[in-house]
Amino acid sequence: MNRFYKKISLGAAAGGIAAVLAVVVWLLGWLDPWEAQTWDWRVRLLARPGPATEQIAIILLDQNSLDWAQRENGLSWPWPRELYGAITDFCRRAGAKALAFDVLYTEPSAYGVGDDAAFAQALAAYGRATGALFLGAESGAQTHWPAQAPDLHLKPEGLERWLATADTSRLSFRRASFPIEALATGYALLGNVHLDPDPDGVYRRAQTLQLFDNRAVPALGLALYLAATPSVSARVKPGELIIDDRRLPIDDAGRVILRFRGPAGTYATYSAAAVLQSEIQLRQGAPPNLDPALLKDKYVLFGFSAPGLYDLRSAPVGGIYPGVEIHATLLDNFLSQDFFQPLPKGVTVTLVLLLTLLCGVVISLFAHPAAVGTGAALFFLVPVGLVPVAYGAGLWLPLVVQETALVLTLTTGLIVKYATEGRQKRFIKNAFSQYLSPAVIEQLIRHPERLKLGGERRELSIFFSDLQGFTSISEGLSPEALTQLLNDYLTEMTEIIHQEQGTVDKYEGDAIIAFWNAPLNVPDHALRAVRAAMRCQQRLAEIRPHFAERIGKELHMRIGLNSGPAVVGNMGSHSRFDYTMLGDAVNLAARLEGANKQFGTYTMLSEQTARRLDTTFRLRELARLAVVGRNEPVTVYEPMSDEAYQTRKAHLERFRLGLQAFYQGDFGQAGDLFQSIAEVDPAAAAYLAQCRLLNNAVPERWQGVWKLTSK
Repeated sequence: MNRFYKKISLGAAAGGIAAVLAVVVWLLGWLDPWEAQTWDWRVRLLARPGPATEQIAIILLDQNSLDWAQRENGLSWPWPRELYGAITDFCRRAGAKALAFDVLYTEPSAYGVGDDAAFAQALAAYGRATGALFLGAESGAQTHWPAQAPDLHLKPEGLERWLATADTSRLSFRRASFPIEALATGYALLGNVHLDPDPDGVYRRAQTLQLFDNRAVPALGLALYLAATPSVSARVKPGELIIDDRRLPIDDAGRVILRFRGPAGTYATYSAAAVLQSEIQLRQGAPPNLDPALLKDKYVLFGFSAPGLYDLRSAPVGGIYPGVEIHATLLDNFLSQDFFQPLPKGVTVTLVLLLTLLCGVVISLFAHPAAVGTGAALFFLVPVGLVPVAYGAGLWLPLVVQETALVLTLTTGLIVKYATEGRQKRFIKNAFSQYLSPAVIEQLIRHPERLKLGGERRELSIFFSDLQGFTSISEGLSPEALTQLLNDYLTEMTEIIHQEQGTVDKYEGDAIIAFWNAPLNVPDHALRAVRAAMRCQQRLAEIRPHFAERIGKELHMRIGLNSGPAVVGNMGSHSRFDYTMLGDAVNLAARLEGANKQFGTYTMLSEQTARRLDTTFRLRELARLAVVGRNEPVTVYEPMSDEAYQTRKAHLERFRLGLQAFYQGDFGQAGDLFQSIAEVDPAAAAYLAQCRLLNNAVPERWQGVWKLTSK
């Protein structure tokens, strides 16, 4: 009996310790990146239209609209503002409740004052149009509310008392960008279009109001409601903003957690070209292509979705999401009254403690590994089952802290079990053999003191690979066939990496992450990394027909390579950690793997790697690339063998000349050069499309940088 109680005590102790560690890590914010990803998974899985979703419509200036204007009317970008006036007239004719433009008109029209006057006249005739202003900490020409700008309807009671406890650093702005006077007088109201993403660049929250010149400026989505409902009451206090008895659960920075309704296009969306064509037809007395009744009594937002107009954001429901739909989501949640709220921290801590104590006790009572695994699996499923329930109730229940606590409980419990039974050495070998290279395992066996947290700064060459279109491939395979395919593929690639003295960091599905020059010194690590990449591509080409016979599709692999300083060592918590790497050089290698999609290439390396190579491989300069998360562009290259270079020499020379013209902003000459080889060179085809998009208009401060807008 004493032994039984001892097991329970040890299990409860393991659970309690794990709970404390997990909660501390959670409160410090270290789990936030993973929690955000699991939240996005929940949103994508559970997003549904709400009660007010059908009350909102969006007019998008998409790529088809730009093409139509150029083709039918010879209009290049930017459009004459008279066209926006026609869109306004169509909404007025349709009986839309209100219209909001997610467009900053901070400069007079290039078509003259008459163009601005025509747009302003349409706005004034409508009377319920909302314009955009942008609040900034440093950017913006105005420091006071202009006299010509419409006055605000949002004057919440209790504002001063709330500001005493709020985070004014994120609420108050000293500068703003307003529409020009000719247009500002035509708007019924102005709304703030300033949007701040979460630290990972994803937009999950939205500001409800922000302060400028002693005024509470509503977000564009709320301003649209206010334009349709001028007489409103508003009050604010810690934790909530109330407008017309509608409650917005805000944090101390005035933000709400958005309930997204679905991917881009969930709201009724109409092309700007279709609206303009219909307005023209109505003015000519002809039947319109688009029935104005579709917009009757709708809240209408106008925004951009054409790739070249730079208003595409990353949202939980997709990596490409028009910014105007974020404003629409805010309005939708406000009308539907179903914003999310974070679960109180005290409730989360209590839940974590209960789970870990129960898990620790149950695990301690099991002796057989299968029973331990089954028990742990059941406990791991509990948080997964709770989060959809909380989602349905409008609560953000943290998932990662629960799972982290359970992982720590399981790990701590197992360590205690094996330590008390004298099996520590076997435990270490068995556990680490699952994810470390044999060389590292041998070092750990000889030097067990290295089994602790910490790392060292080393110069690494880093390898990221991923299979092209693997999601669609996996959907057509049974679990057994998919497992066998991955095992065969990963075995072939891993063998080459190990032959080149590389260390495989981890596998993430079909992805391989590896590095050179740790834990063993590899002086020519960059050369070996590139050689491994080329050998992997060659080996995959050799076995591609065999895989095609098995699955009916060809396998192609994208690889990103970068060299630079990184921290490598044992990373994780005190009870569970991996021999892995982290640092900006690692992130860049991952970005380059994905950047291959932009150019139709399969292997891309950075200039940092290129500088460390000899003449073994030929390199083609691909781009000056600005990846997500980095301010400075990096020059990237495509490696190839000398034989491949000689075969493609003429095409590569034309690509080089086209690239130089592109860098210099001569898009006409660059487009001609790229067009001549676009059919045989995907990278040239990508640049040709970019040249056409830029349309001979050299952007300000042009440096030839290709900007990636997604990871």
